[in-house]
Amino acid sequence: MKILLFLITSFCALVYTSHAQLLEPTAKKEPTIYDSIVRIEVSTQVSNYKSPWKTGSFSGGTGTGFLIGENLFMTNAHVVSNQKRVLITKHGSSQKYKANVLHVAHDCDLAILSVDDFSAFKGLKKLEFANVPELESSVRVIGYPIGGDRISVTRGVVSRIDFSAYAHSSIDAHLIVQIDAAINPGNSGGPVLQDNKVVGVAFQGLTQADNTGFMIPTPVVKRFLKDIEDGVYDEYVELGISIFPLFNPAMREALNVKQNAPGVLVTNVLKGSSADGLIENNDILTKIDGYPIDSSGSISIHGERVDMNEVVERKFVDDKVKLEIIRAGEVKEVQVTLAKFTYSKIFARKYEEQPRYTIKGGLVFQPLDMNLYSISRFRSPRLRKLYSNYVSDEVYIDREDIVVLTKVLKDPVNSALSIFAGNPVESINGVKVKSIKHLHELLNPETLPEYFEIVCDGISRPIILPTALVNEADQRIKKQYGIQSFYNLEK
Repeated sequence: MKILLFLITSFCALVYTSHAQLLEPTAKKEPTIYDSIVRIEVSTQVSNYKSPWKTGSFSGGTGTGFLIGENLFMTNAHVVSNQKRVLITKHGSSQKYKANVLHVAHDCDLAILSVDDFSAFKGLKKLEFANVPELESSVRVIGYPIGGDRISVTRGVVSRIDFSAYAHSSIDAHLIVQIDAAINPGNSGGPVLQDNKVVGVAFQGLTQADNTGFMIPTPVVKRFLKDIEDGVYDEYVELGISIFPLFNPAMREALNVKQNAPGVLVTNVLKGSSADGLIENNDILTKIDGYPIDSSGSISIHGERVDMNEVVERKFVDDKVKLEIIRAGEVKEVQVTLAKFTYSKIFARKYEEQPRYTIKGGLVFQPLDMNLYSISRFRSPRLRKLYSNYVSDEVYIDREDIVVLTKVLKDPVNSALSIFAGNPVESINGVKVKSIKHLHELLNPETLPEYFEIVCDGISRPIILPTALVNEADQRIKKQYGIQSFYNLEK
């Protein structure tokens, strides 16, 4: 009996001790790398380019970000593009924190966020950046793919280092690293790590292949961070030249270039670009900042063959670049001061911008850009040519905007004019149209003419609008189509 009583007493003491231990607070865990990686939820509003006077449609998505400094989180630009609200969630927590976009670079798909209340993130590890990983080296991708609530880790091998297009803007090309690990929706903006340091930012995948993803390497990331040190993102600079590879032996002989000598042929120098007036067509470009340029237009940096433009990529507005050229058989050295070339942005997707437009007598006019072109089915061959050759043919010299009559809001004042929709506007009352702002001024003069005579490119018959009837028609159209404003000329 005594033995039984002793066993019961010992068991009760053990249960009490275990229960007491459970009630004791557990020791606080040291923060890990995972704690510095956050889930990002975004509510977005996309502008309506088909009916520019209307508010855009609402949507949303998720992505990944990571802590790089005091209240500074890095992610992709496409994660937060067109954002109306951004929320950040800590690893292992359900609490959502309101965030703000401090800097966004659509041309290299990077962004920096901050939160209103950083206290919950104090003490977390700020991730450090390393150099470009070597081919065949292993990396791990960390993020929240497919909108999952829990963190995901995948491993891959660096399979290619290249200079290629970034899908977000549709026109910009930078250094890129390919890995054999899938980059799924939600992974975007997450860090790619090697030895617990960031070697890239996950940003896009390849739908035509399995387990193939791409990351933005640290040279691009570091350039972005340096650019925003003054509080403003100034975008990339461009040389403004087109080159042609010199593989053909006959061409090399005709240009008096030795068969094994470096160099590429300059085929075009854009007016208004950095190189305008310094480089000429038919120059042979042999070196850039001391790097020999091979016949394909590539150079060697740190043992890797990359596009020669990688040198320009790492520079900023007003930086210098030294070019060695052969002109008429004579070797020359030219120093170019680098600047942005804004006219090429006509081919870039735009974000956080309201569509520009003006409406008169039911005729809707808009400047042509990638956003408008991609959602419209323009059939005019002249318009397509103007757009595709806007930079190469230097159309921008006379036309800051290619203004298009995009649609006709039906009213008695514009009857039978719908056939003109989809054509570029050449002139109004004999004055060549230079931009959407200029067109708006021509349609709203201090002294009204009897008629507005609007001529479209390549169409002999003009559009005639009687000005005496336009104001009354505008009031009918405003009510019928729910138009709040007849114009927006600001980006």
